[in-house]
Amino acid sequence: MEIAELSDLLVWAAATTFAIAMIAFAVDLGRRSDEKVSARAATAVAVGAGAPAVAQDPAGATPAPPRRAVGIAMSTSWLGTGLLLVGIVLRGLAAGRTPWANMYEFTLVGSFVAMAVFLGWNLRRDVRFLGAFVTGLVTLFLVLGLNAFHVAATGVQPALQNYWLVLHVGVAITATGIFTVAFVLSVLQLLRDLRDENSPFLARPGFRWLDRTPTPTLLESMSFRLNAVAFVLWTFTIIGGAIWAEDAWGRYWGWDPKEVWSFVIWVIYAAYLHARTTRGWSGRRAAWFVVVGYACVLFNFTGVNLIFNGKHSYSGIS
Repeated sequence: MEIAELSDLLVWAAATTFAIAMIAFAVDLGRRSDEKVSARAATAVAVGAGAPAVAQDPAGATPAPPRRAVGIAMSTSWLGTGLLLVGIVLRGLAAGRTPWANMYEFTLVGSFVAMAVFLGWNLRRDVRFLGAFVTGLVTLFLVLGLNAFHVAATGVQPALQNYWLVLHVGVAITATGIFTVAFVLSVLQLLRDLRDENSPFLARPGFRWLDRTPTPTLLESMSFRLNAVAFVLWTFTIIGGAIWAEDAWGRYWGWDPKEVWSFVIWVIYAAYLHARTTRGWSGRRAAWFVVVGYACVLFNFTGVNLIFNGKHSYSGIS
């Protein structure tokens, strides 16, 4: 078996592992919601019967049942991330270069960054409520990459044989991975906000799991911090790309489709950060800014590469 084939197998294994993690995270989120509802009902019955409502001591005689599902979810998340990392490294060895020179490899590394952000953040605070959504998106991205964007592991054109491939594209991928996690937070913020307002659709019992997520204000704050970091990286991406363009093509800016859409993304996130910090924009308006910005990130990665012809076309699928 060749190194490139082994890399592909490891990526498939990672996608499968992340799918298992997604299911386990979803099961845990659902069970915790059911336990919360049961506890409220039991308390209401006790109070209605005249018995005092006594708070349960976490160290008391009736501890909460072990959360086996979330243990499986976290373990498989770490395993899948490790498998994906090895698959990326082997891809680079097979190609003899940095493994992020086309859409398939961008998908792999961007997915790895998103998982690394999620797992690394969990080492500092409990954000496991994001697990089902981050692993779900990563699974979707990996399967899409393997089926739609996959190309043979080969070298790159002379214009890409430059240290800026490592810096410019590497930073862009890192920013995209962080944008992904921030996007998940903003979508949850919108859903939780609507549920708190008793939206007819989201007030249904099937959406009780939203009660286990942080408040919309906290979700917005978390998303803002991630987007601020990703925005700095995206700024460097545009600056680095301009320097590389001057070295390769003799101009800093040429209104290439990729350049234009990268700038559009920068403007949207700059407007979001400015509006939230100086204009007091918060709540749903800020969350929709993030959703629109991430939609442009996805279009810049897929639509611009597949629809438009430009100087960045060679970095697409082929």
